Amino acid sequence: MTDQTSKSEQRIHRCPQCKKSMIWSTDNPWRPFCCERCRQIDFGDWADEKHRIAGDPVPNNSQDLEDDYL
Repeated sequence: MTDQTSKSEQRIHRCPQCKKSMIWSTDNPWRPFCCERCRQIDFGDWADEKHRIAGDPVPNNSQDLEDDYL
């Protein structure tokens, strides 16, 4: 059994950053991105808080935080 997938079985995927088509492969160290540049741009967007994960609202003042832990 080999780790190589035939061309007909390879999945085509779009880079979430630039939308360029690429083959989804373990040979690509930047998956799900097409290249390191797109991966770095996405990382920067997370660092700049352009992307967020939904959750409970964060209290606006420290008194609310203290009340939660008492």
